[in-house]
Amino acid sequence: MQHDPDVQSVVETFQLGLPRVPAMGRSGELLGRGTGSSLEFQEYRQYVPGDDIRHLDWATYARTDTLMVRLYREEVSPRTEILLDASRSMTSSPAKMLAARQLATVFAMLCGRLGGRPAVVPLQDGPPRTLGMENLDQLSSLVFDGRATLIELLNDNRIPLKPRAVRIVISDFLFPHDPQALIRRLAGDASALWIIQVLGSWERDPQAIGGRRLMDVETGGELDLVLDRVAVAEYKQRLGNLQEELLRNCRRVHSLFATVTGELGLRTICRQDLCAAGMLRVG
Repeated sequence: MQHDPDVQSVVETFQLGLPRVPAMGRSGELLGRGTGSSLEFQEYRQYVPGDDIRHLDWATYARTDTLMVRLYREEVSPRTEILLDASRSMTSSPAKMLAARQLATVFAMLCGRLGGRPAVVPLQDGPPRTLGMENLDQLSSLVFDGRATLIELLNDNRIPLKPRAVRIVISDFLFPHDPQALIRRLAGDASALWIIQVLGSWERDPQAIGGRRLMDVETGGELDLVLDRVAVAEYKQRLGNLQEELLRNCRRVHSLFATVTGELGLRTICRQDLCAAGMLRVG
């Protein structure tokens, strides 16, 4: 996926929207573009009420009789975990599956460009594994065949989460779960949490098309259903409720949330949805 023209174009155009506060911990710090509390001095400015008095420069005050504070460069943890849902649910449309692969690659490459250590964690049924920059190309052949959901993998301790990581989760979240409990668990030991819900266009905006036989891509089960206006309206209401709950609980833990549609294409997703959410910015 690193050689995908769309991925390359996005990586050249956008930058990560770095956390506004320093990531916890000191191990392998990565310097950001803002001011924060890292050990690298950036500049002085005059003291204003509310500034941290620990950053007052008394030597300057003795010389100039002016209170000045020292500003330092923002710290961002270089450890970035990208949890990529590789369940069968992600195969409901080719565009949805492609967008998930591309987004995981984009975030890994942008992190790598900042000197970080990205780790893509495919959420599958087998033993846990991670993909780093040296084997990121394996994403292009990743098989989306998992049956276990994100919550099941978390409950079984089968996801190698690292404390103080910037954690990015890419999934459709179309599995039974309690959004409040899930978001709290994902955010618990992370320095930052970004949630990206990837849907196909039909999942986001289905149409009333009458009687159809639906097949569950994960279990193979079939269901005869009449997709009339009532059924579609009920589905959209439930999907909207889920998205509202995910967004509300992300805000409670100071995390970011975005819903994207695979068919819109990577550049549109990044420019419209991820920039609006604060996950990316134009470089």
